[in-house]
Amino acid sequence: MRLTGGSGPVTVVCLAAHPDDVEIGCGATLLALRESRGISGAVLTMTGGAERQDEARDAARAFTADALETHFAGLPDGRLPEHWGAVKTALHEVARRVPAPDLVFAPRPDDAHQDHRLVGELTTTVWRGPTVLHYEIPKWDGDLARPNVYVPVTAEQARRKIELLTSCYPSQVDRAWWDDEMFLGHLRIRGIEAQHRYAEAFTTYKTVLEP
Repeated sequence: MRLTGGSGPVTVVCLAAHPDDVEIGCGATLLALRESRGISGAVLTMTGGAERQDEARDAARAFTADALETHFAGLPDGRLPEHWGAVKTALHEVARRVPAPDLVFAPRPDDAHQDHRLVGELTTTVWRGPTVLHYEIPKWDGDLARPNVYVPVTAEQARRKIELLTSCYPSQVDRAWWDDEMFLGHLRIRGIEAQHRYAEAFTTYKTVLEP
């Protein structure tokens, strides 16, 4: 499918192990979709207490103009593999609410973080028809892979993503890796690979082309 220049809103499901995963992994893409075609759908976040859930709601509202429903599974951070069944159930519940999305955004199934990895692994067992784009999250593990899907974004969208990350997630800004330089540098590197100034990158393991 063409992400920009088409007609009608794009229906998306955004899956996250933690609050801020979606916005770090595909925030600029969501901004681009919102501006070009409009979006609808839902965000599911597996972990996070009350403060972090409030941040995630604010972020969903800011990035998508309140176009996406927000859902939370309320599971413990860092322990998702112990709650395999609850994760699977939460995914199926969102699939019931949004039965035929155009795109599903999820962590990579080979992500070094166990929470990300489990959500990524289970995503394609629940959504077998839609295109699943596995986003990447930079971290100290150094687990960035070679992506095979790129979404070019404008300089304004890249910078807006960074502004919103800072304003929507104040609880995270004191982390050593959380700064504008890191976020913009990552967008710039993927932009070089896509022959654009800035881009977000994804991995997909199956794509169906319909003539």
